[in-house]
Amino acid sequence: MAATTLARLAALFLLLAAQVACEYGMVHVVSEGGSPKGKDYCILYNPQWAHLPQDLGKASFLQLRDWTASLLCSPGDLPASGFSNQIPLVTRGNCTFYEKVRLAQGSGARGLLIVSKEKLVPPGGNKTQYEEIGIPVGLLSYKDMLAIFRRFGHAVRVAMYAPSEPVLDYNMVLIFIMAVGTVAVGGYWAGSGDVKRRYMKHKRDDGPEKQEDEAVDVTPVMICVFVVMCCLMLVLLYYFYDHLVYVIIAIFCLASSTGLYSCLAPFVSRLPFGKCRVPDNSLPYFHKRPQVRMLLLALLCAATSMVWGVFRNEDQWAWVLQDALGITFCLYMLKTIRLPTFKACTLLLLVLFIYDVFFVFITPFLTKSGNSIMVEVATGPSDSATHEKLPMVLKVPRLNASPLALCDRPFSLLGFGDILVPGLLVAYCHRFDIQVQSSRIYFVASTIAYGIGLLVTFLALVLMQRGQPALLYLVPCTLLTSGTVALWRRELAMFWTGSGFAVNTSLL
Repeated sequence: MAATTLARLAALFLLLAAQVACEYGMVHVVSEGGSPKGKDYCILYNPQWAHLPQDLGKASFLQLRDWTASLLCSPGDLPASGFSNQIPLVTRGNCTFYEKVRLAQGSGARGLLIVSKEKLVPPGGNKTQYEEIGIPVGLLSYKDMLAIFRRFGHAVRVAMYAPSEPVLDYNMVLIFIMAVGTVAVGGYWAGSGDVKRRYMKHKRDDGPEKQEDEAVDVTPVMICVFVVMCCLMLVLLYYFYDHLVYVIIAIFCLASSTGLYSCLAPFVSRLPFGKCRVPDNSLPYFHKRPQVRMLLLALLCAATSMVWGVFRNEDQWAWVLQDALGITFCLYMLKTIRLPTFKACTLLLLVLFIYDVFFVFITPFLTKSGNSIMVEVATGPSDSATHEKLPMVLKVPRLNASPLALCDRPFSLLGFGDILVPGLLVAYCHRFDIQVQSSRIYFVASTIAYGIGLLVTFLALVLMQRGQPALLYLVPCTLLTSGTVALWRRELAMFWTGSGFAVNTSLL
């Protein structure tokens, strides 16, 4: 038995040792004529052939020889004059990487770029071949080759290099500010608005005019149904991504425009103009005779979401609009969905904690590709025909120039669920603060705990260099902190059931 186990471990070790080393690098392209300005393109290279310099200043600029009409698999494919002090650009296929690079090196080439129409894979070989070859080899996508020739023409010089990845990208600071700010503002707004509505209904028997965005209390049954629906939707997206992604985009446009309207309406209603109402009519919605300014606001919000929908793939600026719409959507959800007790908060957070961990860490063992279903859906499948991305995330472009940003993940992401789920607990804590007149100690403590949990998430991301289930860190931080505060104040029983409602208008 022990011998069998050792044999399996040895086989596993050999399998891992046989894997091809793979790194992202860059090829910097400049025109022979000096204009336009040079640009970096992604390459995939194997450092076992030859290492690339980390600094562009230490890399040699060499003439790129377009030899893509040839596969470079036999001596007859070489030009008569050879590739002296050049980097040939050849087409992938028909022979091994080693055969191509051996021919290129033998004819005087200082490097080799192989164009691939398929998914980029590391150019592999064996130990003997690695020792024989002394020039770098990189794979360039066919799309990037066309972009190079379209931008610079065929007379270009190139330099291959591989700058080291930064430990932490500065865009994490922006994501942290947006996430913590959304949780704090949403929790405060939701808690104050909910207690204010209860106070007004308590003060007047007839109550105020019914709000259009009345809060919805979440029950345990609703939590279970919600989680089951999340699981089904995630699995369906994994298998039918190219069809369902457009449904999600349409839902986001509708929901985000509603959220934007909900956030701006309190400010627009204070404006001194546009108070007149539309005439009497029998049209849907318009029969309520909304004010002109609110109608114009609704049109503006709908137009804003439509602009994002049309230009959503413009990476230069569309992410700003997506984040703004996403934040207003989260604020709207925090205001309209209410967890009535800490018991409900605990149930929701723990169930989604398990959901997040399962779909990030466990599903790689269940899928044929070995990829996490959660990460694959959130970032978009690599084999997607549409190349669309799900909009239910905050996204910020990487601010540090690096191969990873250029080649694989140009944006850092944080899902809305990682804001909304802990945010519902923060909103409950604020409501409870007002109920027991505690000067918002629960609200402040849970908000700080959320920020600490997010920092721990970022730290885990840096250390593990792979997608992390943020709720794995956010749920313990927020639940344990709020529960500890209640235990310390000897209010745990009241905090658990949400009882003891008392109105303090000075805190509203």
